[in-house]
Amino acid sequence: MSLNYSVLDSDEGLRVDLVAAKQFSDYSRGHIQKWIKNGDLLVNNQEVKTKHSLQLNDVISVDFWEEPQLGDQPETIPLDIIFEDEEIMIINKSVGMVVHPGSGNPDGTLVNALLAHEESLGFLPRAGIVHRLDKDTSGLMVVAKKEAAYLNLIEQLKERSVKRTYMAIVVGVPISNKIINEPIGRHPKIRTKQAVVKNGKEAITRVSLSESFQGYSLLRVNLETGRTHQIRVHLSHAGYPIVGDSVYGARKQFAPGSTEGLKNIISSFTRQALHASELELIHPSSEKLVSFEADLPEDMSTLIGQLKD
Repeated sequence: MSLNYSVLDSDEGLRVDLVAAKQFSDYSRGHIQKWIKNGDLLVNNQEVKTKHSLQLNDVISVDFWEEPQLGDQPETIPLDIIFEDEEIMIINKSVGMVVHPGSGNPDGTLVNALLAHEESLGFLPRAGIVHRLDKDTSGLMVVAKKEAAYLNLIEQLKERSVKRTYMAIVVGVPISNKIINEPIGRHPKIRTKQAVVKNGKEAITRVSLSESFQGYSLLRVNLETGRTHQIRVHLSHAGYPIVGDSVYGARKQFAPGSTEGLKNIISSFTRQALHASELELIHPSSEKLVSFEADLPEDMSTLIGQLKD
C-alpha cells in the first residue's frame, strides 16, 4: 500500500505525525507512530522522528504491507449488489445495517458481510469502504476492491466529483429549490449530535421538490460535501425535518392540519425516511462516467402511498 502527500502552507512547521494523522485519516494515530518507528513513513525519502517539523512542499510518503484487519470477522450476510467488477462494487445497503463494527455493533455490519463476500478486502482500509451511510439510511454505496481503486475513489470524493443523490420524506413543503450552505460541526451541548455551528466545516446541500402531499414532501437532495449527518442536520435546520428522524426532530413533528390518522402514520415510521437513490462516479480503471440507481425501499414507498390517500 502506498500513500503520498505534499505539504501545504497550512501544514508548514507542524509535526509530521500530526499532519500524517490528518491526511491519512483512514489510519489510527497508532498506525502513524508505527510507520515512523519502522521507517515506513518518509519525508523527502528520508526517515524522520515523530516530532520532525515539516516545510512547505515536503513530500510525506508511506509504503507498507497492509495486514488483514483481523479484528473484523467475515459473516455470511446477504448483500444487495447492484454492480460488481474487478475494481469496485456498488451495494444497495439495507435499513438497519451498520457500516463499520464499533462499540455496541461488534458484528453484523457491512464490513463483516463484505469480508465474507471477498476475503481480499481485509487487506484494504475499512474493507474498501470509502464513504458511509447511517444505520437507518438505505441505499447506494461504492466499495473499492483494489488499492488503486480505493485511492482513486478517495481522491474523487475529495474533489467532489462523485455525485450522490438522496430521496427524503420531510415535514413541510419548500416553495422553491434551495441550496443550503451552512457549516456543520459537533453540537455544542449534545456531543453525540451534529449541528449548524459558526466554526463548523463547510457543508453544501442542494434540495429540490419532487412531490408534495398533505403538508409533507418527497425531496430530491444532492450532496456537494459529505459531513456527518449532513442531510439530516441541514433539512432540520431549514425547517424541513425528515420523517422518522428521532435525533434531528421529526419523530413527533407534524404538518399543520394533520389528522389524527396521519399523525399516527408519521409517528409509526421508526427510521429516518432517507434513501441514497443515485450514485455517479468515474470508474477507476476505465475512466468512464458510470451511474447507478436504487428504487425507494418498500417502507418509504408505503409511506408515500399512505400520505397520498
